[in-house]
Amino acid sequence: MLRVARVYSTYEAKARLSEILRKVRSGQKVAISHRGEIVAEVAPVEASRQGFAQRIKRMEAEGIVAPPRGSRRPFPRLARRPGGLKRFLESRD
Repeated sequence: MLRVARVYSTYEAKARLSEILRKVRSGQKVAISHRGEIVAEVAPVEASRQGFAQRIKRMEAEGIVAPPRGSRRPFPRLARRPGGLKRFLESRD
């Protein structure tokens, strides 16, 4: 468990965001308070070693996402053909 390196007020947190991010990037945990009460903690994100399909299954199990109803595929493709962005950008010239 990470120990809180420092507690910042909301005013200080807005003024010193870069400092807070440096602390978090170095592995420290920072707390933010509002009127003396801690309301948030900023901590480093742990890298996920799960693949995309495993993350989707975990999020479905936790109720964060759900596949569309009536679809045979869990998540339908957004683009029918690859290269859609390139074609779009070329059409704007």
